[in-house]
Amino acid sequence: MLETIRNAWAVKDIRRKILFTVFILIVFRIGSVIPVPFIDVETLKEVMVANVGLTSISVLTGGALDYGAIFALSVTPYINSSIIIQLLSVAIPALERLSKEGEEGRKKIAQITRYTTVILALLQSTAFFIYLNSEGVNCINAKGGLVWLAGVVVVLCLTAGSTLVMWLGEQIDVKGIGNGISMILFSGIIARGPQAAEVLWKNLSINAVAVVAIVVLFLLLIMFVVWMTAAERRIPVQYAKRVVGNKMYGGQNSHIPIKVNMSGVMPVIFASSILMLPSMIMGFMKNTENSWYKFFSLFSTQGVFYAIIYFVLIIGFAYFYATIQFNPVEMTNNLRKNGGSIPGIRPGKPTTDFISKILSRITLMGAFFLSVVAILPIVVGRIGAMNISLGGTSMLILVGVALDTVQNLESQMMMRHYKGFLD
Repeated sequence: MLETIRNAWAVKDIRRKILFTVFILIVFRIGSVIPVPFIDVETLKEVMVANVGLTSISVLTGGALDYGAIFALSVTPYINSSIIIQLLSVAIPALERLSKEGEEGRKKIAQITRYTTVILALLQSTAFFIYLNSEGVNCINAKGGLVWLAGVVVVLCLTAGSTLVMWLGEQIDVKGIGNGISMILFSGIIARGPQAAEVLWKNLSINAVAVVAIVVLFLLLIMFVVWMTAAERRIPVQYAKRVVGNKMYGGQNSHIPIKVNMSGVMPVIFASSILMLPSMIMGFMKNTENSWYKFFSLFSTQGVFYAIIYFVLIIGFAYFYATIQFNPVEMTNNLRKNGGSIPGIRPGKPTTDFISKILSRITLMGAFFLSVVAILPIVVGRIGAMNISLGGTSMLILVGVALDTVQNLESQMMMRHYKGFLD
């Protein structure tokens, strides 16, 4: 990985993209510590410490929620809107047609996603202000009739901040390296690294064996994640010989590579974003004896019910992404057009069925791998009596984004070093 980054830095164009990405991430981190007007940061921190639900949400915002910062909502509205639009694209024919119209259709889908992001950011920022106000007006530096003015300012600032974060992510997609939203999540999790290290250091004197065991387990999990991310199932393909003019083409053997973890970290990000909603609702409820509060408390990030639902959602989103990314019928038609066939499998529907069967098995294996890695820290945290419930999610995002970024760098270097047919 370090060698890849060093080689990429030597290429002027790629170096410019790396510096641009770093600049955008620095802007994001600066916006994550600038508090919104009318919010008392010290009081807010006390409220956040007492609210486990909001603390869990703050992990994915890089701690910006703790400061009541301009980027307090981070990319959560954009992720939620992406989930909604992608699910609706399957259910609504008009959106399904747009998704199949190529580049123009994707641009329209992206525009709809942006509008949905602004609406969700407006709703979430309003809910956040109402919660702060319910905790006591001392959280808001406004009295009496000025509360509504403070509310307007806080809601507009948080909404504008979320929209700006979405724009920053898109700029990384266009002018930088890697996936913009994933890179922003990556930087937010990295920024909380010192705080996580401090928690482990404090627990070292209390239960040194548990801390050492957790560190070793995380290192082993990182190795396992890297190994599984690189793993792939190769479907053998044999191409028939063709005579074109005086030359003969084909006749060679090849394969179709299918990654075990073909969806990357997106199922984990989507599943964790959805499960943040019950925690947020629970944080807004003051009556702990209320039946609804007891229901939402089942979704505590340290609970067994949360782990089960998390496990199921990750598997569901993994299959959903596999369905979007791979079309067995299209793969079969491409093989037939190029004179290829799978040894021992008849062309046509038998080939489609064979590819579908392979995809289903591979997707299940990859989804099971993601789910186990995501919920394993929850189990370890309960045994060691430490709150590391989001450690698996954070680790999957960190390792996944790092590997995707390195692959992106390698592909860009390959494009620039490719000499072509005329040299």
